Amino acid sequence: MAAVDLPVPGRSGGTAAAGPSVAATAFSAGDLSAAGLSLRVFDAGLACCAVEVSAALRRCAELLPEGTPGRGDGAAPDDGAGLDGSGLDGSGLVNVLVVAGTVTDKLAPLVLAAYRDLPEPRRVLSFGACSNSGGPYWDSYCVTKGADQIIPVDVYVPGCPPRPEALLAGLRLLRDTTGEQR
Repeated sequence: MAAVDLPVPGRSGGTAAAGPSVAATAFSAGDLSAAGLSLRVFDAGLACCAVEVSAALRRCAELLPEGTPGRGDGAAPDDGAGLDGSGLDGSGLVNVLVVAGTVTDKLAPLVLAAYRDLPEPRRVLSFGACSNSGGPYWDSYCVTKGADQIIPVDVYVPGCPPRPEALLAGLRLLRDTTGEQR
């Protein structure tokens, strides 16, 4: 049995460990924009919920104006440049870590490292029953009983797996609560 390491989003172009990538997607238009507030989403897809997250992020990317990086219409790709806020008007940028799927005790330190490596301001969205509470695997010896056992969670999205629309609703809630705090 092999262990897969979750890479950590690097600051200033830092490289991450080998393994599946943590996708970064910026939302500054469409139905997730608020007055002067943009969300940059880092997806830590650990299990089946990652498929729903990918579908939701693709849906949201379709709402962006044509030519916007990340839309997938031939625009310049979002290569992750400026993850530390450089080159961007970071005044309204909020980094969001979406934890989707079962967090095992083996992956917990890597999820914590990914959280710590995100530039401030940062928020966490727990997506799905496994990420929220361990899901159907809650009684396993190796399953962390929710992402909130290792990192602070701002928004919980229930379901097994939740629909892509539920992620978008969670991101809207996160946007609204973050906007109120500013």
